[in-house]
Amino acid sequence: MAALRVILQVVFFADCLALMGIILLQMSEHSGMGGAFGSGMSSTVFGRDETRDPKRTLTVVLAGVFMAVGFILSLPFMNA
Repeated sequence: MAALRVILQVVFFADCLALMGIILLQMSEHSGMGGAFGSGMSSTVFGRDETRDPKRTLTVVLAGVFMAVGFILSLPFMNA
């Protein structure tokens, strides 16, 4: 059981780093004064197509893994 907990903690830590990295990559695209006034949406009339954005998809997957592993790691402490 202790080995499984260590593996989950390593996965949780790696997921945290990956989530921070992918969020920072997304933030750099629309940062600055131009991003504040909508220059990042110049690719199409109604903005970029976020359903096909691989960074957004990866962010959703990493956030789901983060929440699931965090919940699993908290289970032993629920009875305390």
